[in-house]
Amino acid sequence: MRTEAAFATSADGTRIAWSRHGSGPALVRVGTWLTHLDFDWSSPVWSHWLEDLGQRFTVVRYDDRGCGLSDRAPTEYSLAAWMADLEAVVDAARLSSFTLLGMSQGGAVAVEYARAHPGRVTSLVLCGAYGQGALARSATEEEIEERDLRARMIKVGWGRANPVFRRVFTSSFIPGASETQMRWFDELQRRSMSAEAAFASSRARAMLDVTSSARAVSARTLVMHADGDQAVPFEQGRQLAGLIPGARFVPLHSQNHILLADEPAWPDFLAEVTAFVGVAERGGARAELTAREVEVLRLVAHGRSNEEIGSQLSLSTRTVERHLSNIYSKLELTGKSARAAAAARLPELEPGI
Repeated sequence: MRTEAAFATSADGTRIAWSRHGSGPALVRVGTWLTHLDFDWSSPVWSHWLEDLGQRFTVVRYDDRGCGLSDRAPTEYSLAAWMADLEAVVDAARLSSFTLLGMSQGGAVAVEYARAHPGRVTSLVLCGAYGQGALARSATEEEIEERDLRARMIKVGWGRANPVFRRVFTSSFIPGASETQMRWFDELQRRSMSAEAAFASSRARAMLDVTSSARAVSARTLVMHADGDQAVPFEQGRQLAGLIPGARFVPLHSQNHILLADEPAWPDFLAEVTAFVGVAERGGARAELTAREVEVLRLVAHGRSNEEIGSQLSLSTRTVERHLSNIYSKLELTGKSARAAAAARLPELEPGI
């Protein structure tokens, strides 16, 4: 894919490296730790994110301040600074409206931006995100000790050639990765940020609390979180979805904080995002489903099997399957992801919504 790379200047003068690739509706990925606009294309951890999303969307992404190709020694790490970085990139890309993707630490920035700019964010997608950073949450004594230990490991071992300290972070982000993937991620940490930047950025992220802002978000919101996430607790995603009015919450079955290409959670994530963003792009136009088809789809969205749907609606399983076949045809959905994609479109299809 052809990549356009450029620099945007943030409010405090920090230069933020950004790029655009793909085609389709605009999707802006909020900057996070541990990205590199150049190296990520050859990454066994990140490349499928770039390729698969680029086949569906015009993807605008950028390296966080202090990270990747952006300025490595900014004067400030704060929510205000990260907001200004995002605004600078969006302005440089000349986007008037877009879907905002907030992953991991970028989720809090995405929530705050969506609250502040309701007219620009058509859809908000959060994955592995949190409303409260680690230092803003109530914690046990053991959790506090572990947090302090990780901070010391960043200071002592981040920039060393031996990745033993960095492997601790790799193992929490992608515990299900192959050794090749883990080694690449070990090296990415050293290449993408200095120890000083990693420490300052992680501490500022840990103090974020956007729970109040979440309650004021008006954008259509999809929240996804891996149920075995070892970097950001699953409960943080669930709580964040509960705070945002009308948010849809979808658990993903994975132990990885960064979804890998060969796990079932990755196509599930793509199907959910594609269907969810597609609703907004059609301007809310509704397919003409019958009342019975909407009833069936509603039960699908609640996780019922075909047999359970038939029992609840007094229909044969074969009739349920025929209704689903009609739904997929009307919504122009095919393949293994059709069921999840149809369920994701339920809000546009229910009367009165």
